[in-house]
Amino acid sequence: MSEAFERAIAAFEPAHWPLAVGFSGGADSTALLAACAARWPGRVLAFHVHHGLQAAADDFERHCGAVCERLGVPLVVHRVDARHAPGDSPEDAARRARYEAFAVMTRMDAGRPPIQSIALGHHADDQIETLLLALSRGAGLPGLAAMPAHAARNALDIYRPLLTVPAADIRAWLAARDLPWIEDPSNSDARYTRNRIRAVLLPALDEAFPQFRTTFARSAGHAAQAQQLLAEFAAQDLEATGGPPAIKALQALSRARQANVLRHWLMQAHGCAPSAAQLEQLLDQVRACTTRGHRIHLKVAGGFAERRGERLHWYNAPPSPKT
Repeated sequence: MSEAFERAIAAFEPAHWPLAVGFSGGADSTALLAACAARWPGRVLAFHVHHGLQAAADDFERHCGAVCERLGVPLVVHRVDARHAPGDSPEDAARRARYEAFAVMTRMDAGRPPIQSIALGHHADDQIETLLLALSRGAGLPGLAAMPAHAARNALDIYRPLLTVPAADIRAWLAARDLPWIEDPSNSDARYTRNRIRAVLLPALDEAFPQFRTTFARSAGHAAQAQQLLAEFAAQDLEATGGPPAIKALQALSRARQANVLRHWLMQAHGCAPSAAQLEQLLDQVRACTTRGHRIHLKVAGGFAERRGERLHWYNAPPSPKT
């Protein structure tokens, strides 16, 4: 039952040492930490993010300490404020806080070398949940590509070696070794869409399409490959149109390539992404910009896109005056 887990660990090889394992104390990260520690003794540490969102957060940390002592693995704990702002998603706020904590690892001192590799315990069920969430939101290719098995972020290589492993296989592997784990109570909270997908949709899909984890993952892989091609085309088109892009050069492209290069430019140069409606409005204005006096001034993400001379620019919106 746990053969897929064993194969995934055998195929995993980080590029840099030491290797950190994101360790929440849950089943997935416990199995990943134990397997990595057994394969590379003395070269692995556990990195626990204390979110402070639940009364049990201190208990989680104590549990992680006990498991790490049993495995002979050093534990690093980083505390964050993961509270979400009004109107913000609690899940998104917690995820941002985790990645900010991961970035701190690359600057560790106190005699410890900076960490350049971290492994996370996301598995096949998580990947399917991510894909279904993206579909529910009408996402484009970046969303449909779901989570990458390897990504570089803030000088850190992020690995997800278990993306092909079903959650049941991971728990079977743990049970065979009598390794304890904790169940996060928030995982059963039906207020969160991901939990409803896990509790309702995945069992239904399992019954209707037993191979759905494999086939859905294949589709996500196709989306990721297509997105990579789009990014390469966008980089070429941005080189031709300039940055900021020249409006006439944009007009020489098809509407689809205009959309692709504008998304790429906004993300690469300004770290923002337009909504679908905003991008459509911007494309309409680019098409209509045939006279020297045509004005473009549109809300795009957290700022504005506007015409300055023959080029399209973007700038941050000034903060609203306090009243």
